[in-house]
Amino acid sequence: MNRTAPRAEDEFREAFIRLTRNRPERMPKGTPVSQNNVAREAGCDPSALRKSRYPSLIAEIQQWRDDKAPDASPSNRQTTLAQRARNRSLREKLELMKLQRDHALSLLVEADAKIHELTIENSRLRALNPVSKVVNIRNK
Repeated sequence: MNRTAPRAEDEFREAFIRLTRNRPERMPKGTPVSQNNVAREAGCDPSALRKSRYPSLIAEIQQWRDDKAPDASPSNRQTTLAQRARNRSLREKLELMKLQRDHALSLLVEADAKIHELTIENSRLRALNPVSKVVNIRNK
């Protein structure tokens, strides 16, 4: 009879309990409970904890993860990645706003130049217009 199988299952089970209580010995605190992390916490390769060898333990791990996963807070890595994504999004928005600002300023400069050009042309045309001898009756 193989005496190592129950011993290994006991180690996996103890590792599972430590992870669920957030008191790991080998993994960092806050490590999420997963099949691979339980095996690592037990000091084994993740491939050692197989469903074919330990079906009841795997079922318990999956059940616990399904029950507790929505309540679990995100890991530091997940929080960092989410913050990076937000920062990237903000940087992209900032770049887009800078492009919009530059475009609006160029339109403003073009409009200002056109107004100046039309003002000069208006002054030139008024100067060419002869003084009218028509008297406005309403003003008298």
